[in-house]
Amino acid sequence: MNCPHGHKEMKIKKSEEKVCFRDVQLSIPVEQYVCPECGEEAGTIDQAAAIQKSIADAYRKSAGLLTGKEIVEGRKKLNLTQDDLVKKMSVGIASIKRWEGAGIQSKSMDQALRSALHGQNTGDSCTGNRSFSLPRIKLVFVELEKALGKKLLKKNDKMLFAAKYLWYADMIAHRETGQSMTGATYAALPLGPQLNNYRELIEDIIKADPSSDEPLSPEEKRILTRVALRFPREQLVLKAAHGEPAWKKKSNGQLIPYTDSGELTAL
Repeated sequence: MNCPHGHKEMKIKKSEEKVCFRDVQLSIPVEQYVCPECGEEAGTIDQAAAIQKSIADAYRKSAGLLTGKEIVEGRKKLNLTQDDLVKKMSVGIASIKRWEGAGIQSKSMDQALRSALHGQNTGDSCTGNRSFSLPRIKLVFVELEKALGKKLLKKNDKMLFAAKYLWYADMIAHRETGQSMTGATYAALPLGPQLNNYRELIEDIIKADPSSDEPLSPEEKRILTRVALRFPREQLVLKAAHGEPAWKKKSNGQLIPYTDSGELTAL
């Protein structure tokens, strides 16, 4: 790589740099090109990607999460392909690729990963016997919004209320039909049950085409109507979720399995 200021060929420089990521101070290895004459620094796309992965892995180590390398090594130790791990966890292939790269999994999904990498099938209790589907999540929200007469999906929303409606819909469907509506996974967070990785998913949910997946069954529509009638105001669903043993018994970040659906008390 040549210096953009017309000087000599730039040289590769390796260093250790301090960065702040999600309010955590991290030390990461950095490789980039430096002009020996003027000190100009530049990097390739591959070098930028390597820095992002280093930041993600350093953060994961500090948070006690599996790094991308550890996930890959654990998978290969069991002779599992990425598709095999997808089947054991009932998550999308994109999630596995993201976690093995620079994507950061939630604490609850890290627990599920650890279980899967110890030879356990985690998909059923994580996803309620259904493959995860963004169009189905959108479909559930469309039906709920019609029943409630208000918008639940909002751009840049933290899903404080929307996730509670979705959680009740999925859990009740699992309790009464043996299958969730969306295949979504949920974690116990300080403000109640929350959709896993909701920050990454909210824009994709909004853009999803609800007609591209299986339509809601009559029983599922009846369940959604019950949820809307039980919680006509957002504060009601928030208060109810905070009173549920399925959430109260869990530590922060812990997965809420669908096997807890029988403990629901508000519906």
